[in-house]
Amino acid sequence: MKLVDVCAFYAPKGGGVRTYIDRKLKAGAALGHEVVVIAPGARDEIEERGPNARIVWLKSTVFPLDFNYRYFSDVPALYAALEREQPDFVEASSPWRSASIIAEWPGKAPRALIMHADPLSAYAYRWFDPVATRDTINGLFDRYWRHLRRLDGAYDMIVSASPGLSARLAAGGLKRVVTNPMGVDPGVFSPALRDAELRKGLLGLCELPETATLLLGAGRFAPEKRWPMLIDAVTAAGTGHEVGLVLVGQGRDLKTIERRIGGNPHVRVLAPIAERHELARVMASADALLHGCEAETFCMVAAEARASGLPLITPDEGGAADQARACGGWIYRSADPAAAAAAIGQYCLARESGLAGPDPDVPPPRTMDDHFRELFATYERLIAPDARAA
Repeated sequence: MKLVDVCAFYAPKGGGVRTYIDRKLKAGAALGHEVVVIAPGARDEIEERGPNARIVWLKSTVFPLDFNYRYFSDVPALYAALEREQPDFVEASSPWRSASIIAEWPGKAPRALIMHADPLSAYAYRWFDPVATRDTINGLFDRYWRHLRRLDGAYDMIVSASPGLSARLAAGGLKRVVTNPMGVDPGVFSPALRDAELRKGLLGLCELPETATLLLGAGRFAPEKRWPMLIDAVTAAGTGHEVGLVLVGQGRDLKTIERRIGGNPHVRVLAPIAERHELARVMASADALLHGCEAETFCMVAAEARASGLPLITPDEGGAADQARACGGWIYRSADPAAAAAAIGQYCLARESGLAGPDPDVPPPRTMDDHFRELFATYERLIAPDARAA
């Protein structure tokens, strides 16, 4: 099968989508497929990524709200690239304009929309939940729901990585939603990487003894991650428990986070960790993952924490919540710092009592290779001549 992924979110300095696509390029070739990614770039260029794997960069305009990204500004050039590739199957990796462009492409190949983003959770619900009901918010953004329903009619499948997102899409009237959870990088994350000396050192950075609870927060320093709320929650929980928080990541909100930490010695921002195996070692050495974002479509960091044996403390919505429910985590009301503080306190008490803590013997995690194997098999069934006729 020749798969072409039209990925508007792919960029050299991108985050989770770039990681996902890079893994797809390797997994597709390993499974005997050819994978081509068409992405917006600074110039027209072909980047070979190995046998049967390449990126076709199309010269495109810089996205004005984030200079790390570009958008497909030349639709005829995009269509011409698709015609040159003659794909057996086409993916779109953004629910925005590029999804409509691919929906209107006159080619005959079946196509899927990968829901890498959940704009309603990331923006609309986050902004308006404090003042309006979800039904009201959905009504205000009915134009977006109509857009999704049009895409649902044009695509052969809409791929969602979490049950929660799938349920909301179905409730919004989409008929072709398929749930296919992602997974972790194979062979990277493991409870066996837990390092008592590293844990002791991280607690020392937080000016806490070895008996304290060490929480880890990992991800982009962006508003939707709600780092200031988590810092406030840990500070509040710290009045009753010895608990520290170390944050791993980078992003435009670093100064905001540092201001919120203020003089609290029990919350520290670590230097960015680019090496995945070092991140896995830090993760396995914590006592729990603390998460604040309710808008992820899957929440890779929660999956990595589970694979590392960590308990999860998460909001009650989004991909992180699905992960926490699957492993018996501590769940609090989204966007509520008092509820987050209470959940942290409950976990600390359970850990101090010997009733909770990292699990050294977790079952083998679902991997990204499992995800792609299942995804590609679904695509091959849709390519079959009788599948399109049905």
